[in-house]
Amino acid sequence: MKNPPEILLGFDFGMKRIGVAVGQTVTKTARPLGVVKATLGIPQWDTLKKFIHDWRPDALVVGVPLNMDGTEQPLTQAARQFSNALAERFQLPVFGIDERLTSVEAKDRIFSEGGYKALKNSQIDSIAAQLILQNWLTQTNHT
Repeated sequence: MKNPPEILLGFDFGMKRIGVAVGQTVTKTARPLGVVKATLGIPQWDTLKKFIHDWRPDALVVGVPLNMDGTEQPLTQAARQFSNALAERFQLPVFGIDERLTSVEAKDRIFSEGGYKALKNSQIDSIAAQLILQNWLTQTNHT
């Protein structure tokens, strides 16, 4: 009997909002779920816990913000602290992945589908989380 598909939640960390996406390793696809509000990088843990409870992921993926030259930026350490807090709080493996340009790509995607109005009213953070998770799924060997 085969193991069930590996379910993952992906996160686009931010100081005010954290985008959330779900994906799985069988089809290597991800989709946006929503946003968790944060205060100075501290998420609303009850909202985040609901995502974990509803989706029962086997692992979590957090985008690590880096400068274009690969060096760390001020947000990098906060994202790592968030990753550590996730691992400790939910007792799940947490993987980090370079997230350079995912927010830019998310904005471009939304704008191309609906113009400026769509960009203004969209959930950029959850689409960025989808892109982060999608990148992890396609770059990582899951066999």
